[in-house]
Amino acid sequence: MAHTPENAEFKAINIAILTVSDTRTEETDSSGKLLVERLTQHGHALAEKVILMDDRYQLRAQVSQWIADDEIQAVIITGGTGMTGRDITPEAMMPLFDKNIDGFGEIFRYLSLDDIGTSTVQSRAVAGVANGTLIFCIPGSSGACKLAWDGILQQQLDSRTTPCNFINLIPRLKER
Repeated sequence: MAHTPENAEFKAINIAILTVSDTRTEETDSSGKLLVERLTQHGHALAEKVILMDDRYQLRAQVSQWIADDEIQAVIITGGTGMTGRDITPEAMMPLFDKNIDGFGEIFRYLSLDDIGTSTVQSRAVAGVANGTLIFCIPGSSGACKLAWDGILQQQLDSRTTPCNFINLIPRLKER
């Protein structure tokens, strides 16, 4: 089981948040707000927060800008991971990935089984690495964002988590 040694040093990173929705605004974006609160409370910095409609090319353009920025180490995308025709976040992001992080979606669905039962099979949460930047795509509900952060991301985005975490891998993610 992962744990945090008492004397380990915390390393803050810059995280961008992207909410994918045709209807949410800054005032109604509870999922994006939750993620911003969680990441800043944990000691990380918000690099930028954007809301975009479900358009694969706008999503790719925004995330491509972030992954080209050496000051941004992670991107968390909320929304667009469902089963409808408008839900295209995985399809928009996966072509950008240099590597998939398959375990992220697997663990997300495992954890959400307790909350939503077998409906978890409809979740298309995915993650990957693009140009050394970590990208996490999670469902758009506040409950899903809370589950992803509290159950996976908080520990994996903490340099003190042992036996391993994403933060300590960042310097090596661009190796060829």
